[in-house]
Amino acid sequence: QVQLVEFGGGWVQPGGSLRLSCAASGIVFSAYAMSWYRQAPGKQREWVATVGIGSKPNYADSVKGRFTISRDNAKNTVSLQMNSLKPEDTAVYLCNARQAILAPGPYNAWGLGTQVTVSS
Repeated sequence: QVQLVEFGGGWVQPGGSLRLSCAASGIVFSAYAMSWYRQAPGKQREWVATVGIGSKPNYADSVKGRFTISRDNAKNTVSLQMNSLKPEDTAVYLCNARQAILAPGPYNAWGLGTQVTVSS
């Protein structure tokens, strides 16, 4: 029943922009903190950004000032606006939902990811 689906990935040149979105279903969306992670082949999964249920967003130092996370509880979506993209941003970007307050559903859920490639 629980499903997180990312979309918006693709290929961009360095310095370009891309906007990712994640649609959630099967959870009480407003009860979950939403995050974006990324993972390059053979590398450990890296946290990128989090927006909680009522707090300011937090960002990894590597993306701070370039990426913006936002959520729309009415649409059960979370987005990641990525600007000034660098080759090192290349990765599969995954959407994560983590239960922040008691609610039905799993504590943690992941999407399958969407590929972002930044190259010339």
